[in-house]
Amino acid sequence: MRAFTMRSKVEELAIQLRYADSIIIGAGSGVSTAAGFTYAGKRFKTYFADFEKEYGFHDMYSGVFYSFQTLEEYWGYFSRLIYINRYIMPPVPVYQKLLRVVQDKDYFVLSTNVDHCFQRAGFDKQRLFYTQGDYGLFQCSKPCHQKTYNNKNIVLKMLETQGFLRTENGEYKITEKSGWNLKIPKELVPTCPICGRPMTMNLRGDDTFVEDEGWHKASAGYADYLQTHSKRKVLFLEIGVGMNTPVIIKYPFWRMTLAWPNAIYACINQGQAVVPKEIRSKSICINESIDSVLDELQR
Repeated sequence: MRAFTMRSKVEELAIQLRYADSIIIGAGSGVSTAAGFTYAGKRFKTYFADFEKEYGFHDMYSGVFYSFQTLEEYWGYFSRLIYINRYIMPPVPVYQKLLRVVQDKDYFVLSTNVDHCFQRAGFDKQRLFYTQGDYGLFQCSKPCHQKTYNNKNIVLKMLETQGFLRTENGEYKITEKSGWNLKIPKELVPTCPICGRPMTMNLRGDDTFVEDEGWHKASAGYADYLQTHSKRKVLFLEIGVGMNTPVIIKYPFWRMTLAWPNAIYACINQGQAVVPKEIRSKSICINESIDSVLDELQR
């Protein structure tokens, strides 16, 4: 019965995808988790076993909040975190599958993820709005100015000082030497080019988050997209969005589905696909894994 229910809901979603004038995707952390970007288990053990032994935390998320004593230790940890979650592709091609589902449609993506997987999978950069920042950008920690800086080159240098070896395909892998250095050299600690204060990652955590020119351009693009599509046949496709930050994607999608006469809301999130009664008749909730639903949609 469950398989039949899932199949019927996926078929209903496929119909809505086919006939929608536009698709507005709202993506949360569940999409990257489905793609294999997990913060514990094998990935953590592979890249952070030495940090676990030295500092006693057992997943990447705990490491984010660890009070490292020096900036050299801090960036030793965060350079690895940035690299594996921003500069290598996730092991499961969930983003590529989603692109195949919507690539011939008029779409826009709103995402709270900071791993840039949508753009790396081939989604149109002009149709993306990353609201919470980007692992690939640094900013002043104060901040003294509203500008961000690409961090790829410096992050790769940090990895090399820790014993990571660059392979022929350009990726960095663990070697026998890896893990000898939990710290980076002092000269690689990034500092603000304007005020000299330490740099930090461009991730929204408090009021120091820098909304740079690119952020404002993407925000304006999303606002314009909503304004010009409110009367059309729109499918709000919410994927992997939990209740940590529902005010960014989930609640606005619910409100617009209720207010827009031709809007349909669909939610894919295993065990967490729910909808208020006010829009139940305009909604499709699929409580199954994202990867399996995307596979079904491509059949």
